[in-house]
Amino acid sequence: MRVVNTSVRKKDSMALVTGQPVYTDDIAPKNCLIVKVLRSPHAHAKIKGIETSNAKNLYGVECVLTYKDIPQKRFTMAGQTYPELSPYDRYILEDRVRFVGDAVAVVAAKDERTAEEALKLIKVDYEILEPVLDFRTAKDNNIVIHPEDDWKALVEVGGNNKRNLCASGVESNGDVDSIISKCDVVVSETYHTKAVQQTMMETFRTFTYFDTYGRLNIVSSTQVPFHVRRILSTALDIPKSQIRVVKPRVGGGFGAKQTIVAEVYPAIVTMITKKPAKVVYTREESLIASSPRHEMEVKVRIGSDHSGKIKAIEINTLSNTGAFGEHGPTTVGLSGHKSIPLYTANCEAFRFSYDVVYTNNMSAGAYRGYGATQGQFALESAVNQLAAKLNIDPVKLRELNMVRQGMVMPAYYNEQTNSCALDKCLQRAKKNIGWDEKYPYREMSHSKVRSVGIAMSMQGSGISNVDKGSVTIKLNDDGFYSINIGATDMGTGCDTILAQIVAEVMECEMDNVVVYGVDTDTSPYDSGSYASSTTYITGSAAVKAATDLKQRILGVAADKLNITKDELVFDGIVIRSTDNTKELALKDLANEDMCGNNVVLEVTSSNFSPVSPPPFMVGAVEIELDKETGHVELIHYEAVVDCGTPINPNLARVQTEGGIVQGIGMALYEDIIYDNKGNLFGTSLMQYKIPSRLDMGKINVSFESSYEPTGPFGAKSIGEVVINTPAPAIAHAIFNATGVWHRELPITPEKIVRGMIDLEN
Repeated sequence: MRVVNTSVRKKDSMALVTGQPVYTDDIAPKNCLIVKVLRSPHAHAKIKGIETSNAKNLYGVECVLTYKDIPQKRFTMAGQTYPELSPYDRYILEDRVRFVGDAVAVVAAKDERTAEEALKLIKVDYEILEPVLDFRTAKDNNIVIHPEDDWKALVEVGGNNKRNLCASGVESNGDVDSIISKCDVVVSETYHTKAVQQTMMETFRTFTYFDTYGRLNIVSSTQVPFHVRRILSTALDIPKSQIRVVKPRVGGGFGAKQTIVAEVYPAIVTMITKKPAKVVYTREESLIASSPRHEMEVKVRIGSDHSGKIKAIEINTLSNTGAFGEHGPTTVGLSGHKSIPLYTANCEAFRFSYDVVYTNNMSAGAYRGYGATQGQFALESAVNQLAAKLNIDPVKLRELNMVRQGMVMPAYYNEQTNSCALDKCLQRAKKNIGWDEKYPYREMSHSKVRSVGIAMSMQGSGISNVDKGSVTIKLNDDGFYSINIGATDMGTGCDTILAQIVAEVMECEMDNVVVYGVDTDTSPYDSGSYASSTTYITGSAAVKAATDLKQRILGVAADKLNITKDELVFDGIVIRSTDNTKELALKDLANEDMCGNNVVLEVTSSNFSPVSPPPFMVGAVEIELDKETGHVELIHYEAVVDCGTPINPNLARVQTEGGIVQGIGMALYEDIIYDNKGNLFGTSLMQYKIPSRLDMGKINVSFESSYEPTGPFGAKSIGEVVINTPAPAIAHAIFNATGVWHRELPITPEKIVRGMIDLEN
C-alpha cells in the first residue's frame, strides 16, 4: 500500500500548532449575546416562584428566560440515531430541578459581566424535596424523580419512570445456575466504578445566529452535528429544515460532546431575540452540569473447573443515569456484551442482567469505552482473582479461555471473530513487560515493592445495523479531489484517515485530497463520531465512493480515447491504454470535464454494517508501590492492540496512549464525590485530579495486525478499546504488591494503606 498503513502528518497539524483560529469560540462573531445559565442549588426541588424583573431591567440584559417562556416539549439530549433508545424525559427549562446544577433560567446580555450580574438578581422560591442520592436505593423508591405523565420512550428498553427505572433487561444463554453449581471454583464479587469526567480541554461551547434566509444556524463543538439538528428541532418545536449545524475544529470530546449539553441555550435565545448568541461553559460548569461516565455497580459470578476452564459467567449491572436518561439504556449493555465474550472458548452459559436507575445526581452520558470500561474492570478483576484462587498464572488462565479467531460469541450477538489476534497480543505484552521475570512482585527496599498486572479488552467497530457513514468525493479541475464528510474529527485525525483511504484508492498524493468538515446543509449524512465508528463505517464509505469515482473517470477517459474501460489502466496521474498507444493525463481530463461532458465526476456513497468486528487489546503494567504511604508509581505500561490494519500507525499510537492515560486517571486519581445534599466537591481541576505526564510512566504501544474483511483495507476501530485495560491491570498489580483486592475505583493511597492494615488485622 502507498498511503494506508503509513504515518502521514495530520491534515490540520500546522493550523493547530501555529494557533490559527479554528475552534468555536475563535470564530464566533464579536456581537454575540453572552448566554449564562442560572443553576439550582438543590438536588431536588419544585420552583414555587421566580422573580426576574430586576434582572431584566439591568442595563445590557437582552432577555431572561424561565420555563414559562419556552416550549414545553420533552426531548433527550443524547446524540443517538433516531429513534433514540434514551427516553424523552427533559424540557429545556422546567418547574422541577433534579440535581445541583440543573438549569433554572437563561440570561442573555451584552457581555459576560452583565450576564453574571443578572444571574444574581434572579430570585427563586424553591420547595425543597428529598433527593435520592444513593443509586442502590433508587429503584421503587417512594421518592419519584420523574413523576410526569408525558415521560416517554420511543423504544422499549424496560424503563418505568414511576419506578425510577430508565431501563432494565436480562439476556442469557444456557443454564448458568446449574453449571456454576457444578464448578470446582467460583468467584462471586461486587465492583463499584464511580462517575468520571471526560475533562476535554475545550469545554462545551456553541454560538447561534439567523442567516439571510431566516434559518437558525448552530456552530458548535459537537461530535454529532446531524443529531444536534434533530434534537434542537424537537426541543425548540421547529422544523429541521429551519436548522443548520456547522462543526468547526473540536478541542476534545471523548463522548462528552455526544450529548447536546449546551446547544439548546443560545439557540432559544437567538430564536426569541433574533440576535446572535454564544455560550461558553466554565470549567466548573463542565464539571457540575455535563455528561460524565455512568457510575456502575457490577456483580460478577464466574465458575471454572480445577484446570481453569471458565464454564459460566454471570454479570448483573446497576447503572446510575442520574437526573436524566441520556445514554442510560445503551451504555449499560456494553458492561456485559463487551466483557463476557472475551472468555468464549470454554464458556457454556452466561447471564447478563441490568437496571438503569434515576437519581438526583448530575445526569450521566457517553464517555470513551461507554460501559465496557466498567464491565471489563469487574470481569477482568474477577478473572485475576480466579487465577489467584486456582494458583494459576493469570496469563495462562487467559490463554486457556480467551476468544480466538473464528469463534462465535453468543454474548456478542452471536457474531463470529473474522479477525482476532488477541492471543498474539497477550504473548507480546507478556514478553515486552518481562512477565516471567517480574510476576507477581519483587521487593525493592524495606517498603517499596514492584509488581505487575494484566488485563484484556475488546470493544466494537460502530453499532451494527445502526450507524451510517457517508462520503462525497469530487474531481476538480487540475485533477485534485475534494471530499465532503459528515463525520466529526474531534482531534482523533479522522479527516486525515479518510483522506488516506481516498488517496490509496485513487493512487494519488495526500496533498491532492482536500477535506471539508461537517455542515448539515452540504455534508452527506453521518451518524457522528462515537461508538468507534468513523474509520470502520465511514472509511468503508470512502472506499466505495473512491472506487466508484475511479470507474467514472475511466469511463470518461474511454469515451475520449475511443476505447473501452477494460483497455485502460490508471496510475493516479495518467490514464493510458494497456498497449501504451493512447494516454490522457488526469489533469487534462479534469479540465476538459468543465464543459461538454454529461457525466458528473462526483460520487456520494454510504455505508453501514450488519456486524461490529471487535478490536482487541492486552494491557500489562508494572508499578512500584510504597507500603508505608500507599503511593503507586506507574513504571511501565505495555499495550498491544489488534485494530486490524492500522490506517495511520502514528495516530493509532497516539489514540492508544491517550486512552491509557485516561484509564490510569480512572484507576488511581479521578473521583466524583457528593455530600449528603447532592453538592459536588470537585468543581475545578485543582480538586478533580487527572494524571499529568509525570504520572504516566513509560508507555509502550505496539500492534498485532489482523485483517478484518469487512473493514476498509482490513481496518477495525481503535478509539475506545484502549481505555479499558488500565483499571483492572493496575488493580491486579496492587493486589500482587499488597495481597489486597480493590473493587472500587479510584484506588487511592488511603484505600491501599487501609486495606493493608485490615489484612494484617
